[in-house]
Amino acid sequence: MSEMITADLVDLDLSADTKEAAARALAERMVAQGRVTDLEGFLADVAAREAQMPTGLDGGIGIPHCRSEYVTEPSLAFGRSAEGIDFGAPDGPADLIFLIAAPAGADDAHLTILSALARQLMNAEFTSALRAVGDAESAAALIRGDETPSASEDSVATPAAASAGAATGSTAADDGDAQPFRIVAVTSCPTGIAHTYMAAEALENAGRDAGVELVVEPQGSAGFTRLDPAVIAAADAVIFAHDVPVREKERFAGKPTVDVGVKAGINRPAELISEVRGKAERGEVTAGSGAATPVERGGEAGEGYGSKLRKWLMSGVSYMVPFVAAGGLLIALGFAIGGYEIKSAPSVMDHFVWTQTDSWAALMFQIGAVAFGFLVPVLAGYIAYGMADRPGLVPGFVGGMIASTINAGFLGGLAAGLIAGGVVLAIQKVKIPKAVRGIMPVVVIPLISTAIVGFLMFVVIGKPIASAQKGMTDWLNGLSGSNAILLGALLGLMMCFDLGGPVNKVAYTFATAGIAVSNPSDSAMKIMAAVMAAGMVPPLAMALATTVRGKLFTETERENGKAAWVLGASFISEGAIPFAAADPLRVIPSAMVGGAITGSLSMAFGATLRAPHGGIFVVPLIGHAFLYLIAIAVGMCVSAALVVVLKGMRKSPAGSAAAGAPEDISAPTADKKQPVAA
Repeated sequence: MSEMITADLVDLDLSADTKEAAARALAERMVAQGRVTDLEGFLADVAAREAQMPTGLDGGIGIPHCRSEYVTEPSLAFGRSAEGIDFGAPDGPADLIFLIAAPAGADDAHLTILSALARQLMNAEFTSALRAVGDAESAAALIRGDETPSASEDSVATPAAASAGAATGSTAADDGDAQPFRIVAVTSCPTGIAHTYMAAEALENAGRDAGVELVVEPQGSAGFTRLDPAVIAAADAVIFAHDVPVREKERFAGKPTVDVGVKAGINRPAELISEVRGKAERGEVTAGSGAATPVERGGEAGEGYGSKLRKWLMSGVSYMVPFVAAGGLLIALGFAIGGYEIKSAPSVMDHFVWTQTDSWAALMFQIGAVAFGFLVPVLAGYIAYGMADRPGLVPGFVGGMIASTINAGFLGGLAAGLIAGGVVLAIQKVKIPKAVRGIMPVVVIPLISTAIVGFLMFVVIGKPIASAQKGMTDWLNGLSGSNAILLGALLGLMMCFDLGGPVNKVAYTFATAGIAVSNPSDSAMKIMAAVMAAGMVPPLAMALATTVRGKLFTETERENGKAAWVLGASFISEGAIPFAAADPLRVIPSAMVGGAITGSLSMAFGATLRAPHGGIFVVPLIGHAFLYLIAIAVGMCVSAALVVVLKGMRKSPAGSAAAGAPEDISAPTADKKQPVAA
């Protein structure tokens, strides 16, 4: 920071009583030095940043900062207030105020200043020296690092006591050659820059003082490097210092845990260490956490590549599906109201009549078309996000948009997302100096990864993928007769195999990709119809089976059967999961047979569907709707009959039938220990 602060930018007697007045007083010094060209414009930028989140830190520190077009060079001004100024810190007003100014677009300078200042603020001797310094030149030299702060008596006592504590801890650890107490920690904050790394450094320093082994996983804006599972397994306790959800939190389950905000990690790390050690001594542990989202679980250490790839792809698909549903249903409604010629209607910005039905149809169609335009970029962006966290978003979205631009479609989006995530992961493996780590997520990673992904998509692989996409589309358009029926059967089997799982999602995504254009082919709409019909069969079949032969099912299953009517009619295949979980070897094959029949019949009847979801609620939008419902009914009846027959073949528990009591044939008796899925 040698060029960023001088004595002229230091005010040791700051008389302001509000944060706005303090910022103005320090900014006026920057104006006088020619570092800021427009005082009011710069202060407006400072206020805008302050409105996003208070910049006060516990310990009497305020760090207002911004990027502004009115700043000529990166600058830092310092003010010391005798009365204190409220910058929004929970522990009260700040007496040390640092105003950081960076030129517009200079993210590197902005974050470099923040990073360097954050490290210094973790040094108690540094803040104590600033409070005691007597002249502006010495204060500027301290901040620049030209002078080493001299410890006061108070500041000397603290390290001495800490050293004594460390020595005590070391002695205790040495007794009997016992291992030192081991802690793993996670830090994170909403912006993922300053507080995340300040808390990490504070905890590491406190760990050294306490004589414990403490390893931190900062989950910052540049993503995060997962701790080695062996390190987590060997840890005696866990500290979470975070203001946003801890990613992959389930890795740390089953250990004594302290869970606090990120500022607690900055302000009282020694207390947190003492608290978690006390919990460990008392044997307090956390319960296992629930399953994380697809993105949060997008590639855990120790998993095989196949498992990671599946999770990455499912991350993209899970975020894409809402766009498919919203856009597809709006387009389908537009067609239903205005006919298929509505796609040629002029823009509603140029022509919209409130009383004309066609205008409303055109509006729905055009909104849906815009939503569909996001499909491939969102797919690619969140595949990359699942692989590399937030830094993967920019190259992923850009690569996906390029795939749309060059007509590489769904396949191009898959490739772009995987490439973007891989490029970001490769960049993150490069070792960089700690001082420049802060600029990586906002400058270096987006710039390099986007340039590489763009080059590969435009110049290297884009054209071959676009050709492959066109070939697949032409093949689908050419399907007819037995080929189409066989494809319908295959898609039906996939939809019913795992009831909303990965195989089901592959079939569904294949179908939605075909209609995710403003003018889908007839074959693509037939495939979409077959997929939705088959997906409705399992829950409807289970509902029917529990209705006609309720004694073959438990009371709980009969209640689930009532809900399955609604779930199946709404195209929610997961409605059959409770039945499949209880008796997979009977339920799943039965569902697959019915789904295959329904899919093949739908294709044979030539049913078409422009909407990607909706179940019976979009029947008016289905081509050959009556035959389509017959296909669903046939598959439902076949599956229900198979389930009833297979369950009926199982022997009844001895004596229950003779007694005339209601049978619960699906549940084994304790005496015979009959397996549920035998």
